[in-house]
Amino acid sequence: MSNVPPPPTNLRGAVDLSSLVNRPAPAAGAAGGASGAPAGQPTGDLTLPSLYFEGTDANFNDFIDLSMRVPIVVGLGTDRSEQWQQFAPVLDRAVGSFQGRLVGVKIDVDANPQLTQAFQAQAVPTVAALVAGRPVQLFAGVVPEDQLRDVFEQLLQLAAQNGVTETVTVEGGADGADAQAAAAEPAPEPPLPPLHQEAYDAIDRGDYEGAIRAYRTAIAQDPRDTMAAAGLAQVSLLARLSGHSADELRTAAAEAPRDAEAQLGVADLDISGGHVEDAFDRLLTLFPSLDAAGKEEVRARILEYFEIVGVDDPRVGKARARLASLLY
Repeated sequence: MSNVPPPPTNLRGAVDLSSLVNRPAPAAGAAGGASGAPAGQPTGDLTLPSLYFEGTDANFNDFIDLSMRVPIVVGLGTDRSEQWQQFAPVLDRAVGSFQGRLVGVKIDVDANPQLTQAFQAQAVPTVAALVAGRPVQLFAGVVPEDQLRDVFEQLLQLAAQNGVTETVTVEGGADGADAQAAAAEPAPEPPLPPLHQEAYDAIDRGDYEGAIRAYRTAIAQDPRDTMAAAGLAQVSLLARLSGHSADELRTAAAEAPRDAEAQLGVADLDISGGHVEDAFDRLLTLFPSLDAAGKEEVRARILEYFEIVGVDDPRVGKARARLASLLY
């Protein structure tokens, strides 16, 4: 997360996307109108009812206008995703920690397909930004809160370069801001089962093999432990990628397009970066050319990916159907 990527050249195709690029600065009072978005802001002090808003296909142009004055952090997710449900409060806390220098906008990808397309969200969560009316791609997936703040520091530097430096005052003053911060705090989580905690502790130490053993023991004790199955798939991915660079994996795959191990390596990389459909397509396209052992290895890896992405994800449903057609 050392660099904030540059904004894409355009995102035309939905929600008046021509308005997302080359947009002139709004006149006083121009940033508003749609329900649920901040409206009619003066050019002096920037006072809003909240630091956190819901963005929709209908109201998003208001946030584009607002981004002329304060950077907007855009989080795209869905309540169907456990990762998003856990990450959304972290995102809110990170936005709130900048004390009005950032505004957070959440978008439900299921209810707002145009914005999902506009931000090219291929994974949940996806986090982007708006600065001076222009979109900035940040990252896909989940990152630790301290890294999140580093990304936002870089975002603020980019905003300053574009003259977007205002600070929001929440209506109700300090009391209102404190209430916002309290609302962003997650409810205390129940303690993890012992073997799950053992796995988490091992991951924190970088001991992926220890985490794998803990999850396997949990599954052996309760084969219906879906959390352990998902955890095992995720930590196995981390273990496989450990010690390998992206360039190394992509070069190996390019040099051996029919080698299962090389293609599995770059598919792991794609999954870790949120490029879910690329990973599925790579392995499912390779599948018919493999021998029986290679097919079984690829099939098992794809099933692991289903656990990582989430069995209810529509991309998993499509890949599952395609895999079934190849098997039968």
